[in-house]
Amino acid sequence: MWRATLTPDGPGTVSISHAASRSPQVHTYGEGAEWLAARAHDLYGFSDSIPFITARHDSVATAQRTFGQLPMGRSHVPYHELLPVVLGQRVTGLEAHREWNVVVRRHGRRAPGPVDDLWVPPHPDELTSLPYTTLHTYGIEKKRADALRAVAKHAHFLHRLAESSLPAHELTQKLQLIPGVGVWTAAVAGGLAFGDPDALQVGDFHVKNTVAYALTGAIRGTDEEMIQSMAPYAGHRHRVVRWLQLSGMKAPARGPRQRIVSITRL
Repeated sequence: MWRATLTPDGPGTVSISHAASRSPQVHTYGEGAEWLAARAHDLYGFSDSIPFITARHDSVATAQRTFGQLPMGRSHVPYHELLPVVLGQRVTGLEAHREWNVVVRRHGRRAPGPVDDLWVPPHPDELTSLPYTTLHTYGIEKKRADALRAVAKHAHFLHRLAESSLPAHELTQKLQLIPGVGVWTAAVAGGLAFGDPDALQVGDFHVKNTVAYALTGAIRGTDEEMIQSMAPYAGHRHRVVRWLQLSGMKAPARGPRQRIVSITRL
């Protein structure tokens, strides 16, 4: 695995091989090399403390037997994790991926290390200085553009948050102090940055249906129904959802795909 990110010490790249073994090999590069090396084991969940979780549904029990304890990794870089998640608000994954690719390649920088086509996310100063008109040309409307720049504006707060000793679920909640970061955005980013095992993605287009189908057999569900059915797994709801997703649980699709029209054409 190769990952490039923007650490508090500067750009850095980490390479991890044989992650499933007892002695993974870690190599780091750039100004953030030392910072990344000190936290590399957290990326694949070596620091996660996993209690016994009683399965209340057959689908969860089957996933537990298949995938084991499923440790939650954490990157310690909420600034990095929030940026693509903000872009994923109210658009399809395909659109968000395309926009993130454009933002990184035009405003980021090449990552330190031996990999040519690896990029570091844009520096906060670069993002805060971008006018909305520029982001509009990438297909990013004003609401997401404002949230993107708000994340950049509060980058120092996010770095301090990552070094806090608060429990992961409290760190996830504090992400919502940033304008434009709601429950869903905080949950997705908190699961990645802090390894929050309870980061339930309320407001997600697919997760509520995955949970409904896996736990009750219903093809569609609501966020309220998801919260209720996941209550027995409080404290580890994100972990349970990941078990279900890894086991291939997915509600049947209904209806044609929505046509994607970029705002750059409007």
